[in-house]
Amino acid sequence: MGSMVEFASNGSTARGYLAAPAGGSGPGVIVVQEWWGLDSGIKEMADRLAAAGFLALAPDLYHGELAGHTEMDKAGELMTNLPIDRAARDMSGAVDFLAGHDDTTSDGVGVMGFCMGGMLSFILAAERPDAVSAVVPFYGFPTGDDQPDYSTITAVIRGHMAEHDDFFPPAAAAELEAELRRVGVDATLTVHPGSGHAFMAPHNALGTQNQDLYDQIWPQATAFLHEQLG
Repeated sequence: MGSMVEFASNGSTARGYLAAPAGGSGPGVIVVQEWWGLDSGIKEMADRLAAAGFLALAPDLYHGELAGHTEMDKAGELMTNLPIDRAARDMSGAVDFLAGHDDTTSDGVGVMGFCMGGMLSFILAAERPDAVSAVVPFYGFPTGDDQPDYSTITAVIRGHMAEHDDFFPPAAAAELEAELRRVGVDATLTVHPGSGHAFMAPHNALGTQNQDLYDQIWPQATAFLHEQLG
C-alpha cells in the first residue's frame, strides 16, 4: 500500500499517491488519473506498478475532488472544468518530485495514463521531453483543436486503445499514430479488437473491464517500461 505525499508545483503545492516496490526503489512512473479523480482504481494501478518493481506516483489533479463510479455527469463536469494549465503544472511537479526522489533508479520517468489520463500523458510527454522517456496511454489521447506540439516528444509511446469507444474513436487513434510517426516519434497505438473503453479498469465502472485482455497487456506494458527506463 502507498501513501499520500506533497510536492512542489510551480510555486504552489500539489499532492499525490506514492507507491513503492518491496525493495524500496525502482524506476519512476507517473500514473495519470481517469475522469473520476484520484480514486481507488488509480491507486490500485499505482500499487500494481509498485508490485512490478516501479516507484509509482499518481498526482491528484482534481485537488481532492472525486466523482463516484455512478456519477458520470459529475465526472464529466470535473474533467471539463479541470484547468489544463494547472494539470500540466501538477504533472510536471510530479515528474520533478519523482525524478529527484532518492528511491528512483531511472534517469528518466515513465508515464501511464487512463482515459483522461491517457490524453494528458501525451501533453506531459510534449511538455517534459527532458524527463519523460516512455509513455503507456490507455484509451485516451488529445482530440480536436487543443493538441500539443508532438514534434517535441522524445519518449517512446506504446498506447492501447479500445475498438468500441465513443470517447476516443479508433479511427482518430490511427490518425494520431500516423501524425506522431510523421514528426519522428517512435509511437504505436494498438486498437484491441472487441474491447470497450476502460477495459483495464479494476473498478469496472462501465462494465467493460476485460480480464483476459488485461492479463495479456499488463506484462507487455510493464516489460516495456522496464526496458525503456532500465
